[in-house]
Amino acid sequence: MAIVVTVISMSLAGASVVSSQTTTSSPPENEKTLWKLEHDYFRFVEANDLKSYSGLWHDDFLGWPSVSPVPVHKDHITDWITAQTSKGMAFKLIEFKPASLQITENIGVVCYWVSYKFADKDGNGAPYTIRITHAWLKDGKDWRIIGGMSMPIPAIPPQ
Repeated sequence: MAIVVTVISMSLAGASVVSSQTTTSSPPENEKTLWKLEHDYFRFVEANDLKSYSGLWHDDFLGWPSVSPVPVHKDHITDWITAQTSKGMAFKLIEFKPASLQITENIGVVCYWVSYKFADKDGNGAPYTIRITHAWLKDGKDWRIIGGMSMPIPAIPPQ
């Protein structure tokens, strides 16, 4: 009988340890932080602040931007910006529409739509709408984009 009680006690203790390790809830401050960082992403692009923009990315980033025929690493994350700014165009964010966010332990996945254009000196430029997914990794106190993908869509879905 003592052996059965001990085994049951150890099983219950083990179950509570496993349960506490698989918690997927995230504090609201982490969600607010990730949405703020996504907004910072576009603020940095609009300001053509490539240093701050690059600081959002993890050194081991791998992603597939809609403007690239192949996946890219961190050393090419500004290519889509410089390809336009080198022609005198300026990035203008038109709309940012959140879709979803989920944080599990130190990984956050953020999904949203954006509409933007690269405008010439007269403000002219074709608008584009894309959907974006970024995977963020929290390393210590800082979040960095470790992976992502974007895809063009014809227009932002109706609200």
